[in-house]
Amino acid sequence: MGLLDGKRGLVVGIANERSIASGCAQAFHREGAELAVTYLNEKARPFVQPVAEALDAEIFMPLDVTADAEMDALFEAIASSWGRLDFILHSVAYCPKEDLHGNVLDCSREGFSAAMDISVHSFMRLARRARPLMQNGGCLLTVSYYGAEKVVDHYNVMGPVKAALESTVKYMAAELGPEGIRVNALSPGPLMTRAASGIAHFDALIDEARARAPQQRLVTIEDVGNMAAGLVSDAARNVTGNISYVDAGYHVMS
Repeated sequence: MGLLDGKRGLVVGIANERSIASGCAQAFHREGAELAVTYLNEKARPFVQPVAEALDAEIFMPLDVTADAEMDALFEAIASSWGRLDFILHSVAYCPKEDLHGNVLDCSREGFSAAMDISVHSFMRLARRARPLMQNGGCLLTVSYYGAEKVVDHYNVMGPVKAALESTVKYMAAELGPEGIRVNALSPGPLMTRAASGIAHFDALIDEARARAPQQRLVTIEDVGNMAAGLVSDAARNVTGNISYVDAGYHVMS
């Protein structure tokens, strides 16, 4: 028996087979969950479709989280096919390159708005649509980073954005708790993913994490996936509002 036998979940944010969302989806599938998987657009589809096929995803649809019509269509398909939803993984973050590589103080209004909308408010929009499908409770899971808590060189404006995401997790947990819906965030250590490659001097961040973490190693998408599977399962039925670190202990170091 898998941890997630009988569960149905939505995975948003797979970029390719090595992305964090892919590692989580693989763990969900291994533990018995039926999955719906999204891809950003037709350009992204060839990179995501092989992952979805390997997961035996029953629903595979486009989702640009800024497009309300696409989000509505996705949840209509889930409601029609399944009639319920047990969990969501939201692994989506974005900031225009010119704002991401500049100082926080110099971030443009447009760049900050885009980063907050796509990285934070999209999680709220997904939650709002999932709520009616979680009549028997469920779990909403997103992905943060240590830069939300402490200043990390070159993480720049994504630090405040991820801090807002973590605060949103806590407030949503308080609001949805009485309905049996849990809300949590994963906080992985640095991983060499396509999304991370946009951060300036990311190799130095990787080297520092490996050197300073108590376990003196980097984590993998499989490590993150194992934590994600546990958090969306009934084994974590009393875990909500948490930021769950998967970083070989790096966050405890000064």
